Formats: sequence, structure tokens, C-alpha cells
Amino acid sequence: MPPAQRKRARTYDLDRTRAAVIAQLGNVRAVVEALDEGRFALPTRLGDWTVRELVTHIALGVRSVAQGLEQPEPPAREITLAEWPFVTAEYATRVATSVREAAAAEEPVALLAHVADRFAELTSGVPAERLLQARPGVMRLDDLLVTRCVELVVHSDDLAAALGVQIPFDRQALAAVTRLLADSLALKAPGGSVEVRVPPFAVVQCVAGPKHTRGTPPNVVETDPLTWVRLATGRTDWATALDAAAVSASGERADISAQLPLLT
Repeated sequence: MPPAQRKRARTYDLDRTRAAVIAQLGNVRAVVEALDEGRFALPTRLGDWTVRELVTHIALGVRSVAQGLEQPEPPAREITLAEWPFVTAEYATRVATSVREAAAAEEPVALLAHVADRFAELTSGVPAERLLQARPGVMRLDDLLVTRCVELVVHSDDLAAALGVQIPFDRQALAAVTRLLADSLALKAPGGSVEVRVPPFAVVQCVAGPKHTRGTPPNVVETDPLTWVRLATGRTDWATALDAAAVSASGERADISAQLPLLT
């Protein structure tokens, strides 16, 4: 588990996050609907998963929300949004098993279409505080939808890399993912000696040491949202991003490579 949470946790508007999930899922569908069987068999950067398995994983991640809403509401929350990035690795093996089984049994284009329809239908008008069972534990609906943005943005990038195409990112989805992962860094490495900037979406202070109070911080890391997502999820590493000038780091404490990735 991460260190103690911030006194005031960031909140996310349910309607905007729901719209972001729908929009990013639509971006994925637009690409997947044009694929033939040969393209579905292409490898991805996710171990031995093919494009078919990656697409199935994307669909199952969104379907889990609808499945949770179809069940009776659990009595109490078990996982907060801030805790979620630190527990995902615990259920990776179970996720891989369910993905392989579903990929062998279901046609990906039809699965995505069904999932999109059910998600839009079942999440309409549901209050943000509605509790539902998620794989790591019971979560609020508004929190869970932010995690679905993470899955959609990260795996849209994986899918684009596997296919050699461009998949657009919904702005609200990318903003939510950037902010959650930046906040996760601040939780993992609490402190005020380094300022991490990911314009235009997030600025956090982290890493123990002398705290910055005014003027230009002595230790600054700055990068763009997509590079930040890739760093935070292990799709690229610190040295590669620095060499490509995709991230800038100034100050003797600005090397945050030891804190990355945050989500695996």
C-alpha cells in the first residue's frame, strides 16, 4: 500500500469521466472494426498477447463496470482511487487467464460493440457514490471509471504500437490518467523537493528533502502527458525519455527513475 494519502484527495466529475470512457472506447472501436484476422494475430508489447487478446482485455475492462452494476450494491468501500495503482499487480495472473479464455471464445468486434452499448446504458443516471465490486475490491463508481480511463488510454497506446497506427486520445480521459498517475507518484515518494510538471494537466511535488516554498523550484521534472503515462506504466524508461528529449530534468534531485514505473 502507498504512504498516507493527501489530506484533500483529488476528485473527478462522474459525468465527464463517463463521457471520456465512452469516447475513448469509441476511438478503439474505430480502429478495431477495420482489422482482418491477420492483424488480430499480430504480436503486442504485452508479453505473448496478440492484438486479439489486447482488444479483448480492453473490452473486458469496460464490461466489468456493467457487470458490477448488475449486482446488488456491496455494503462498504474497500479500495480508494489513490490505492488502486498500487494493487493492480496482485491480480495480473487472474486477468491474463480470463483474457485468454474470452479471446478464444468471443469475436472482438462484436464484443466491443456489446460492451459499449451495455456500459452506456447501465451507467446512465447512476450516482457517483454507488458502490460496486471491482477486481481489487469494492470501489465507488466515480473512482472506478477513472481506472477505466487508465486502462483505455494505456492500452490504446499499446494497440497503436502493435498496429503501427495512430489512435486519438480523448482529452478528458488523458487528463484523468495524467492526474491520477501524478498523484500516485506524490503518494509513493512523499515530499516537496522535486516538482513534476505535466502540462496542461498536472503539477505535483514529491521526494523527501528540502521543501520548495517560493520562486523557481531547484528540482524540476517536466514532460508531456503521453510520455508521462508511458513512464508511469513502464512503456518507456527514464533514460530513453531523457535521451529523446521527451522529458527534462533539472536539479540534483530531479532523477525520479527509482520511483518508476508506478503501475505495472
